[in-house]
Amino acid sequence: MTETPPNPWRDLTPDGEGLIVHDFITTRLSTLVGLLKRKLTLPYATQFGLSVSEWRVLSLLEHAGTLPFGELVEQSTSDKSLVSRTIRLLEEKGLVTISPESEHAKKKIACAITSKGQELCEEALHIARRRQAEILCTLPSDERAVLYDAIQKLQKAIMAVP
Repeated sequence: MTETPPNPWRDLTPDGEGLIVHDFITTRLSTLVGLLKRKLTLPYATQFGLSVSEWRVLSLLEHAGTLPFGELVEQSTSDKSLVSRTIRLLEEKGLVTISPESEHAKKKIACAITSKGQELCEEALHIARRRQAEILCTLPSDERAVLYDAIQKLQKAIMAVP
């Protein structure tokens, strides 16, 4: 039986002395996010003919209905050019519509989910929720609560960094 290595974060000092790059929070979370995308999200996205980026944007629009492009970029946590390409692909598939935000806004656009996009999203969400729950339920309820709260705290702390 392999021994679990010691937790390098348990006795972490403010200067990070002794912390190796492999144990940086950015490295650990990037690795986890990559695994989650490949092992959880990609299989159900491709099942519905979508890339991970298309699924992310479509699911945001499913929740909101319509979003200004800038807000969609912000909520997707992707770069502007990727979101722009993604909404164009989704529009070609008939899953979203793109329209001027107002009759006076020449460059500002709004993105809205179509009924076809809504139907696809609702079907995919059943699988997505189950896959997400399966992985989260590998942790006991109290650990899930701690993880959720820790992520919230870290997001708040990072947002406060100038």
